[in-house]
Amino acid sequence: MRYRLIIFDWDGTLMDSESRIVGCMQAAARDAGWGELPAESVRDIIGLGLPEAIARMCPGIAPEQAERLRERYTHHFVAADHTPMAFFPGVEEGIARLRGRSEQRLAVATGKSRRGLNRVFAANGSGAWFHASRTADETRSKPHPLMLEELLEELAVPVEEALMVGDTEYDLEMARALDMDRVAVTYGVHAPERLAASRPTFVAERFEALIDWLHQ
Repeated sequence: MRYRLIIFDWDGTLMDSESRIVGCMQAAARDAGWGELPAESVRDIIGLGLPEAIARMCPGIAPEQAERLRERYTHHFVAADHTPMAFFPGVEEGIARLRGRSEQRLAVATGKSRRGLNRVFAANGSGAWFHASRTADETRSKPHPLMLEELLEELAVPVEEALMVGDTEYDLEMARALDMDRVAVTYGVHAPERLAASRPTFVAERFEALIDWLHQ
């Protein structure tokens, strides 16, 4: 396989969490006194770090209100909302297929917080799938490429042997900034035409198609 390191986004790429994120963000905005957030506005920011997402959705929001919104989002996502989240079809089998190659390295680059990513790793045992991960609260948020640069350095893989897989323009633009190959998956939150602007190396309509392409 050409790519020694494959880096995955989480929400919208591996896990179908869109409905929960949208519902929790809308509830948090109401709790914080901002008002109703359109679902499309929330879908647009999935993949960004939480501070960057709030600033984009709520232009001009005061720091205190932004902090209140952040706190309420965390509350709803962790404790109050029970919208089910599952891996997209083919993810568990596809990752297992990749892990069958002893030299293959897998990583996660996500807009989630470290606490949030560790929580989901523990809940379903998926943390053991990956050799490294980066979250938005321990480095720069997407689309800045710093989290990719840090993963490349940690795993000692040159950029030409790495691939970024994501469902948003933030994922693809992060990789494009490093001239890293990138795959757009179209079953997530950003429309195919929006992803096409980042000139992906490959476009996958299903996770299984990505795995088959990788093994060609």
